[in-house]
Amino acid sequence: MTEKEKHIELEYIQKSQKDRKFFSYLYEKYYEQIFVFIYKKIQDESVCGEVCSRIFLKAITHIDKYEDRGFPFSSWLYRIASNEVNQFFRSQKKNIWVKVDENSVASIASELEIEEDEKQLERILRAMEELPPEKSALIELRFFEELSFKEIASIFAISEASAKMKVYRIIESIKKSLLKGTKK
Repeated sequence: MTEKEKHIELEYIQKSQKDRKFFSYLYEKYYEQIFVFIYKKIQDESVCGEVCSRIFLKAITHIDKYEDRGFPFSSWLYRIASNEVNQFFRSQKKNIWVKVDENSVASIASELEIEEDEKQLERILRAMEELPPEKSALIELRFFEELSFKEIASIFAISEASAKMKVYRIIESIKKSLLKGTKK
């Protein structure tokens, strides 16, 4: 995002805090991005629409509590979205599933410095399925949503260095898991 875009966005945030009608700019800008994030987990378009509506309702309701701390506004929306998706799955007593595309797994394989053949990609997916939800979310945000460490840090309310360290520790644990699997 350019400095001009950041300035415009901040201007709309400030206007929205005084008059909710200005929130439409933020809604239009981020709706599709947040919807896709939710869809990868829920995979039901009508349910995603309902969850997405709740997310933006919470965002507009609590926009006055938003503070610019140098993170993109989208990271605040992702935090709300993550909480709403988790709440949805808790209420449904279901597990969270993430729709993964081949390019995302290939980027993880590249990070792991392993071959990107079909067998290896399947093994990466299996290793990821075994991750606890928070670790899975970190990997998803970094590699599937392609968020920066700064944005991830904002979502999890941790430092940028901590976000980076956590992601790379998870990558290392996946790598170890894969290496163990090849020695069997």
